[in-house]
Amino acid sequence: MFGISTLGWVHTLSSLPAIPLAIYMFARNGRIVPRSRPGIVYFISMLIGSITVFPIAHQSVSYVIGSATILLLLAGYSIGRSSRVGRAGKYLETIFLSLTAFLLMLPTVTEILTRVPNGNPLVNDLNSPILLGSQASLLVILIVGLTAQIIHLRKQDRPVVFDSASKMSAE
Repeated sequence: MFGISTLGWVHTLSSLPAIPLAIYMFARNGRIVPRSRPGIVYFISMLIGSITVFPIAHQSVSYVIGSATILLLLAGYSIGRSSRVGRAGKYLETIFLSLTAFLLMLPTVTEILTRVPNGNPLVNDLNSPILLGSQASLLVILIVGLTAQIIHLRKQDRPVVFDSASKMSAE
């Protein structure tokens, strides 16, 4: 079905849980939280999906995306535990893991558009305006999302400052 090999199905089905998990964590926490139950399942799903892309890849860009995903995933899950980076750790962790979600969605959207519906896909050419527009939309979502995440993290890092005038009026 859809011209996908057995290993291709293993790759697809193992990486599939990462999509709703990422959406859930973005909606609930504003970012992917590595030291949570959904974060651990996301890590396992992404790692299996990234590793299994190598034997099934047909284009060199797949190797680049797979390698970058593995590096960002490992960096994102380890940087928050490092005391050497200080407060920047949470920012780097957020950026790295958001990039893994982006790198998951790029080939996912491409594969869906070039395979569905079966036998008559929406896109037959990798330079199709539909495909390029979809990929550009993902890039815009990444940029807006990362900006929102960084602003949110900065607000969390700011110490609470009480205004003495409002404190007095409350008393």
